[in-house]
Amino acid sequence: MPPVQRPIFALALRLMAMLALSAMLLLVKLTGERGIPLGETLFWRQFLPGLALLGWLAARGEIGRLRTRRLGSHARRAFVGGTGMFLTLGVVQILPLAEATVLGFTAPIFAVLLAATLLGEKVGPWRWAAVVLGLAGIVIIAGPDRAHIPLGGLATGIGAAFMVAVISIQLRDLGRTEEPVSVVFWFSAFCTPPLALALLWTGLPQHDAAGWAMLGGIGATGLAAQLLMTAALRYGSVSSVIVMDYSQFGWATLWGWLVFANVPGPQTWIGAPAIIAAGLIIAWREQVRTGAAAARTPAA
Repeated sequence: MPPVQRPIFALALRLMAMLALSAMLLLVKLTGERGIPLGETLFWRQFLPGLALLGWLAARGEIGRLRTRRLGSHARRAFVGGTGMFLTLGVVQILPLAEATVLGFTAPIFAVLLAATLLGEKVGPWRWAAVVLGLAGIVIIAGPDRAHIPLGGLATGIGAAFMVAVISIQLRDLGRTEEPVSVVFWFSAFCTPPLALALLWTGLPQHDAAGWAMLGGIGATGLAAQLLMTAALRYGSVSSVIVMDYSQFGWATLWGWLVFANVPGPQTWIGAPAIIAAGLIIAWREQVRTGAAAARTPAA
């Protein structure tokens, strides 16, 4: 039976997830500046949460909660999610935190484009206007100065947002039958082996205490963000909770200022509101469409 929808609770979970995610991305940028390879960061990001979940469930005698009949769906989610994670973590090592975060907000725009082109969904003027507004925001942020936003960083950020749009649909589908701990564990279980091979290729890691603390922090905050985001999509729809994602821009700007003495340029302050407004319009129209569909459905 599908879980009972609790929209306010789902919003609170998503808000906490964004705080955890912003902290994780800060640590990823710091590890990059210390010269820790991205492949190794990804390995610990996946291995530590999976190990922690397995140990916690074993201690409680609840390993059975990981039982699933949807291994194929988990494997597909791991492939898409692993690719998206590589791009999401990679872009923060290329761009300033605020700009990398804003590009991630284009995910709803790609969700609309995917719905229109692949699913044949009818998209009305409001959502098409939001797509145009969001794309304009990207152009403004990119600007003519390639030293501020290099082309590789821009492409990586947009690619990460596209994968997030696909992942959100997958998580919503898995959340109908799977517990958050199961979704997170199987994601780690499928991603860790290929990442371990990459780790062997680069050599065994050697870090000081601060480096290990950062990698452990990435695993802990990543686990918290995954659990909270998955739980939010279990109790609320994508369109209703995604509004909280924009709080991440505030955290990214704060971290960038406090830790890296980096303040977004004027083009970011102009382009970011356009992208955020586009996402909010899309979320609003999704809620309107969902409400209209529910009204047309006859009572059982």
